[in-house]
Amino acid sequence: MTTGKINVSVENIFPLIKKFLYSDHEIFLRELVSNATDATLKLKHLTSIGEAKVEYGNPVIEVKIDKEGKKLHIIDQGLGMTAEEVEKYINQVAFSGAEEFLEKYKDSAKDSGIIGHFGLGFYSAFMVAEKVEIITKSYKDEPAAHWTCDGSPEFTLTPSDKTERGTEIILHIAEDSLEFLEDFKIRELLTKYNKFMPVPIKFGTRKEKKAFGIGEEEKMEEIEVDNIINNPTPAWTKQPVDLDEDDYKNFYRELYPMQFEEPLFNIHLNVDYPFNLTGILYFPKMSADLQIQKDKIQLYQNQVYVTDNVEGIVPEFLTMLKGVIDSPDIPLNVSRSYLQADGAVKKISNYITRKVADKLKALFNENREDFEQKWNDIKIVLEYGMLSEPKFYEKAGAFTLYPTVNKKYYTLEELKETIKDKQTDKDGKLVILYASDNDAQHSYVEAAEAKGYEVLLLDSPIVSHLIQKLESDNENLQFVRVDSDHIDNLIKKDDNQISKLSDEEKETLKTTLESIVPTTTYTVQLEAMDSKAAPFMITQPEFMRRMKEMSKTSGGGMFGMGNFPEMYNLVVNTNSDLATSIVNEKDKTAQENLVKQALDLAKLSQGLLKGEELTAFVKRSFELIK
Repeated sequence: MTTGKINVSVENIFPLIKKFLYSDHEIFLRELVSNATDATLKLKHLTSIGEAKVEYGNPVIEVKIDKEGKKLHIIDQGLGMTAEEVEKYINQVAFSGAEEFLEKYKDSAKDSGIIGHFGLGFYSAFMVAEKVEIITKSYKDEPAAHWTCDGSPEFTLTPSDKTERGTEIILHIAEDSLEFLEDFKIRELLTKYNKFMPVPIKFGTRKEKKAFGIGEEEKMEEIEVDNIINNPTPAWTKQPVDLDEDDYKNFYRELYPMQFEEPLFNIHLNVDYPFNLTGILYFPKMSADLQIQKDKIQLYQNQVYVTDNVEGIVPEFLTMLKGVIDSPDIPLNVSRSYLQADGAVKKISNYITRKVADKLKALFNENREDFEQKWNDIKIVLEYGMLSEPKFYEKAGAFTLYPTVNKKYYTLEELKETIKDKQTDKDGKLVILYASDNDAQHSYVEAAEAKGYEVLLLDSPIVSHLIQKLESDNENLQFVRVDSDHIDNLIKKDDNQISKLSDEEKETLKTTLESIVPTTTYTVQLEAMDSKAAPFMITQPEFMRRMKEMSKTSGGGMFGMGNFPEMYNLVVNTNSDLATSIVNEKDKTAQENLVKQALDLAKLSQGLLKGEELTAFVKRSFELIK
């Protein structure tokens, strides 16, 4: 029998482990199962290169609960340890057996899948256990060993009568951690952290029906089989050529069993230089809410779950996607739970950005019609990416679409070519007209289309920011909302209408309007338009409207300006019958009612008529009907 003190590099390691080293106590099971996986994969490698003269077989990792004895067992059939190795790897806390193994076999073991934390990972057991035992027998022909420690630096190491190869770790669960003796809790943790570990994990048994006999003699009987709770070969570990569309969809359902909507498409990541990274990202249907979509991508390290907070690794605009990323090259702190910012992470982020852009371009080129049909469900991600990631913005012009209100889709270059002859203003700029709400701005859309203009439908919550960026990068391009005052530059250019009112009548009309219309909010403008055009229209100053919109999407306080004044233009068509009626009306009350009714109708079309004004308008309308 050997007794001694554990050689640790810091004083009082156990209180440190319990309180500070690990952010979440439940990860002890992840660490112990990861160590068991390492032990199994190490043996697989040694047998494959002929260094271990034993039969590898079909090993499993078993997790067992002994509720009565308050014990949790983690059992593997891996390479095991000699008493000397227990001294080396367990008693010297700072020493990593996996690192030594990988260094020794660095050429042949690079693809072995070994996780690499035998050492501190094992000591996470003391977060939930008051005593820990290790019973282990090496694949080498040496006696088994039995190590015991009660959470102090004292340990005992004695021979064991274990005859089968592998390691059993027994956790004597502490009184404050008895939840880890419940079946549902252990199943939940194994499913969360070890669902895709590369070695089968057994937890209990389950009933399964099996046919016995032949033909008429065949009978179905219920038998008990091992309950393997993980999938050792998930889709992302396979080559894309070995998977079809159904495989990707089935894996999506495996990742998100409560998600009933199919993903739109997927992107398979697979790179081994200059870093190792595999994974599958899925584009789900997007809502306009940017927040609720996040934290759906799972990060793994050699098939061990780490976190669903992938900020820093995945570009922010792609955190709204779903799926899995697995990379042994992502640096983690000792608990594997928090990412450390360094050059490797930035390279990975840039690679994912490029890969997603390339996939989107390929989808666009291969089946544009299908891409157009999916556009409204993915546009929020792409627009966000164009605003936040310069490298994505550079590539996005090839596949970013700009739909019209009539559901025609253009790239920006195609759109420029389409409108160049009709939508150039007096300063020589191409003017792209757009609606942000087709229903609310319908009358303006109709007026613009009557003149042969193309009107886009740009209705995402961040479109005002994207427009600013596109304009700054395209000097001779201007986006103008269809109800903006800037559209006048186009209407004047194409419209050679002569006013039916004389200059004197126009002056009378303007004076009358300004005496009735609140000029603190509305600037009166007289325009000679087609007689079929609306008699009164409200437009907004483009600059003020943009500032208000950008302020809203920037948290209400962009440039320190939270509240912008309400300012509009009242455009009156001097060729309308209503304008003539207002000028000719001698009864001042009737004249005022005409103006107010027309103004309220224009406000109603813009959604500006509310509260007391709306009530007054309804009453006045009923009076007019009488």
